[in-house]
Amino acid sequence: MIDTVLNTKESCTGCYACFSICPVNCISIDMDSEGFGYPHTDTDKCIKCRKCVAVCPIIKKRIVKNNPSAFACINKNENIRLTSSSGGVFSAISENVIDRGGVVFGAAFNSRFELHHSYCESLESLHIYRGSKYLQSQIGDSYKNAKTFLDAGRLVFFTGTPCQIGGLNSFLGKQYDNLITADIICHGVPSPKVFNVYVNIREKISGSAIQHVLFRSKSTGWRDYSVNFNFANGTSYTETHHKDPYMKAFLNDLCLRPSCYECKFKDLQRLSDITLADFWGANETIPDMYDNKGISLVLANSEKGKNIINNISESLLIREVQIDNAVRYNLSAIKSASKNPNRTLFIEQLNADNFEYMVNKYCKNTLSKLIKKIIRVAFRKLSRYKALVIR
Repeated sequence: MIDTVLNTKESCTGCYACFSICPVNCISIDMDSEGFGYPHTDTDKCIKCRKCVAVCPIIKKRIVKNNPSAFACINKNENIRLTSSSGGVFSAISENVIDRGGVVFGAAFNSRFELHHSYCESLESLHIYRGSKYLQSQIGDSYKNAKTFLDAGRLVFFTGTPCQIGGLNSFLGKQYDNLITADIICHGVPSPKVFNVYVNIREKISGSAIQHVLFRSKSTGWRDYSVNFNFANGTSYTETHHKDPYMKAFLNDLCLRPSCYECKFKDLQRLSDITLADFWGANETIPDMYDNKGISLVLANSEKGKNIINNISESLLIREVQIDNAVRYNLSAIKSASKNPNRTLFIEQLNADNFEYMVNKYCKNTLSKLIKKIIRVAFRKLSRYKALVIR
């Protein structure tokens, strides 16, 4: 039983592979007091087949040996680029897949602003998956649905965090020529419970229900992006990520999933075909492409990934770059978040009345103390990777 094997919260990513593989549906994903989901086995239904243990991407992590290529990309469609978090590459790939009769899987909010994975088959529905969402999504039946489409011969583009792509690959158990996977350079996933508290705060202040959330508004530029909430009464809230309380908590590692502090997927040897991210540092490494409207960093990790980038190249401004330059300002590709020493206190004591006070109290000076340590460790890892490539 998976919940007795993965017996620490640091060892479970909540990827839903065990939930998806169980032949008797005896595994549920139950939310803990912090708002994160963990598997729970109904021992009365369990037939002890141990498929849940065999499928876990943490217990039996698949090892890959890739030689990734790195690209700076900008979608030529200015509207798509401006409504995307970075350069609009997700939309370009998704449009290509749907035009070929395929299906796109991604994370989208439901009417209660809970984040769930789902799929779409039309260009008109793609917008719900566009843009970063800074909390953990629930996979639900998406792995099973993807397998149904794949077995029927449909082209599938599945996007998610690195651990979710690891869970999908483990669940499928074999390679599919008609599957394209994309992960992200992930800082870590914040608690849905913390986000829910923050949503309630914003609704109380506005006196109205939230209609739309945008974590990466470019109204203040790509580099100094803003959080934007629109409400049913026509009002809105916009604040830069440096000042917004929720983003401050996220970026100071106050509310991440325990496994994010010991992430087993921080590597340039990715399980995905493509990795999508912001090309931070573009103003220094490729200044002629930089205009503060968003540039995507794309890592093509497999031949399939390189082919899909080639397929969409006419819709992009694209330039191949050295991978060390690409990762230099994106250390989350190879380095786990450092656990904020105040994390447990913050989540335990948090409520709607003290949110901003708690964020300011427990974020004070923590980020600056960690930057030098993160840079040292990350560059050591990057140097080791470069040495292996040279060999």
